Amino acid sequence: MAAQSRLKFTILLFIVLSLFFLGSGSFAQPLNDSQRQGKLIFEETFSKPLQTKIWKSEIDPVLYSSVFTKKGKLIMDTGGGVTVWLNKELEGNIKIEYDWTVLVDSGRNDRLSDLNQFWMASDPENKNLFTRNGKFEEYDSLRLYYVGFGGNTNTTTRFRKYYGDGQKPLIREYLDSDHLLKANKTYHITIIVSNGTSSFWVDGVRFFEFKDSRPFTKGYFGFRSTAARHAIDNLKVFQLK
Repeated sequence: MAAQSRLKFTILLFIVLSLFFLGSGSFAQPLNDSQRQGKLIFEETFSKPLQTKIWKSEIDPVLYSSVFTKKGKLIMDTGGGVTVWLNKELEGNIKIEYDWTVLVDSGRNDRLSDLNQFWMASDPENKNLFTRNGKFEEYDSLRLYYVGFGGNTNTTTRFRKYYGDGQKPLIREYLDSDHLLKANKTYHITIIVSNGTSSFWVDGVRFFEFKDSRPFTKGYFGFRSTAARHAIDNLKVFQLK
């Protein structure tokens, strides 16, 4: 009987304390819009010609390669490598999101491949990051995080960390069709950097998450591709708490 009484008392005490804490707001509450989104610090709709002070294009000098805006989209239509950098250094906890379509129709450069991105990029040897010619190997000397979504002609999706000395170890790789590209499908991409952890999301599904013991805490963001035609729009950058 004594044991049963103690059990009833314990259950009653737990219920009372639970009601108290719920009433006082001590339990975690759902994030409100401000906490979830953070503070918008940059937005680009690509409704005007690309401003060269804001965007730095590095294009492999091969024929039939160009970067331009059309109908509210950034178009990267290149026969070789290309990186389009946002000329705004980002620092701390951030979220970057945008819509991206790999165009495969009748274009000269159309190829289902390489929805790629760099973030937190810096050059350990040069304060000016924007000195390269668009060839992929030119970026091996940078410090950055990289996701190649549908790389190698849509056979791999990979996450790497570049250390700035030629080392760029593979953190994780997917080879299955669920993690590869579909032609002319618009993907909503989200990159979140929070307290040393970088995560990469596609249409709300987390593809990668990497908690870095020695994280890059500031740097530049760039759209990256190779020999394909891509359309990007609705770019937003948020500073997170």
